[in-house]
Amino acid sequence: MKASRLQTVLIPLLLSAIGAVLFWAFWSGVTGHEGERLAALALARVPESGASNPVTSVLLNFRAYDTLMELAVLLAALLGIWSLGPAAAPYQPAALLLNSLVSWVVPMLIIAGGYLLWIGGQAPGGAFQAGALLGAAGVTLALSGRPNAGLPDESWLRVLAALGTLVFVLIGLTLMFLGLGFLTYPPALAKALILTIETGATLSIGATLAAAFLGGQPRATRTAEP
Repeated sequence: MKASRLQTVLIPLLLSAIGAVLFWAFWSGVTGHEGERLAALALARVPESGASNPVTSVLLNFRAYDTLMELAVLLAALLGIWSLGPAAAPYQPAALLLNSLVSWVVPMLIIAGGYLLWIGGQAPGGAFQAGALLGAAGVTLALSGRPNAGLPDESWLRVLAALGTLVFVLIGLTLMFLGLGFLTYPPALAKALILTIETGATLSIGATLAAAFLGGQPRATRTAEP
């Protein structure tokens, strides 16, 4: 009983203290610095970044390390899902009406994903949005009874899942070999390098999301999908 009463008092105090610290950190970040803000500095350097969209400039150039880590986290999450055992039994094959719907929804999702990948350098879009649409296409196929959600066999699926992280790291190491910093793009090549990284990331994100939805290790034997 005493322990219960103690928890009743301590937990609200602890939560209040955490809230106060978070508010202090936020307020200090907003008001505690003089001079030009980081957003203004970043906007001023956008023309040098290889992308005219400020969001893409930040995600793929100014803080590319963060984006690389995000892709690594997705890969680690998928490996964790695979470690839990084989995927669950597939959904029942879809009826004629749903199959007809899937036959035009999935291509539209893939086309829209390609558009978002291409336009991401100039307007809202990019690898994560495009990859999410590719993942949605895989989920749609899985829900319609395709046991492998349109994904390739296990060996190629592993390559796709690691592709985004691998391309990111290889480009960074190549730039280091050429005497530049890791992921420090030369202005003349920045646009091409960003597009290359985003292409690999899009395929990787799409495959990872679809494979994660299946909920387990890829099947050792694949059956032909209808």
